[in-house]
Amino acid sequence: MPYVVLENCIKCKYTDCVEVCPVDCFYEGENMLAINPDECIDCGVCEPECPAEAIKPADDSNIEWQEKNRMMAGKWPNITKKKDPLSTAEEAKNEQNKAQYFSENPGSGN
Repeated sequence: MPYVVLENCIKCKYTDCVEVCPVDCFYEGENMLAINPDECIDCGVCEPECPAEAIKPADDSNIEWQEKNRMMAGKWPNITKKKDPLSTAEEAKNEQNKAQYFSENPGSGN
């Protein structure tokens, strides 16, 4: 079961997770990250690294975000190195219902 980035990442975009990923399956959007489920090896090392608790195993409760991760991973650039989080990260980390702020625009990758 691959892992998935959930809406908690929006407006935060901490990249601690990309640094530990052994298969470089993270992709960078303007205001969040995505995991390519076809590349994820289900190792789980990324999950505890996320300060916003935005990474979870894919299951029936997050199907919408699984599809969003798959779609965006096909459009956004790959990211493999840690970057500074968004300037809004600390204040947005515990914010709820952030899906309305989701942007399909790509990030810069590396």
